[in-house]
Amino acid sequence: MRERIPHEIVASVLAATTAFIGGNALHLPPWAIFIAWAGTFLLGGPNLANAKRLWCAMPMGSTFALIIVLLETNAGTAFGESQLARNFFAALCILVVNTTLMYTGRLPLFSLIPGMFFGFASFFATFFGGFGYDAGNAWSAWVCVIAMNALGPVFAWLSIRLAFPVPVEAREPAASVPRPPAPRGESV
Repeated sequence: MRERIPHEIVASVLAATTAFIGGNALHLPPWAIFIAWAGTFLLGGPNLANAKRLWCAMPMGSTFALIIVLLETNAGTAFGESQLARNFFAALCILVVNTTLMYTGRLPLFSLIPGMFFGFASFFATFFGGFGYDAGNAWSAWVCVIAMNALGPVFAWLSIRLAFPVPVEAREPAASVPRPPAPRGESV
């Protein structure tokens, strides 16, 4: 396939459109699109099978991250008020929830563990970065990051489709050009 418009141009124009996604009253995390967009190409490129794998895995990862935040928000002082006690509780939450996330990856529907970690990391960055229509609200961050991660495979597909690829015509093999004979006494 040959692109009529270079992929670099198309991808850059699409990337520029994310300024309107993040720069509005909803304060959405446009970078979450890029994480899933790159993930799509890491899977081999945009197609429905790869998109479905990401669309299943990323929200699951974001859900596990949401559980950690909710546990820490609602029970973070279970071991005491000191920072050390809070850190121990956070470590325990991460240990248990992350282990559960990894075991969930054994289920065929969620077997794309890197995709779950894309969603996991995207949620934390959204929540702790203050993104979303209600900054600091874990549920708002969860809704926003799932929506933005879901757009990643769409942007990946658009980046290929909007380059308007056309098939490259097969070229005829070059005719064999006879070599001139070697001078006498020399070997080739």
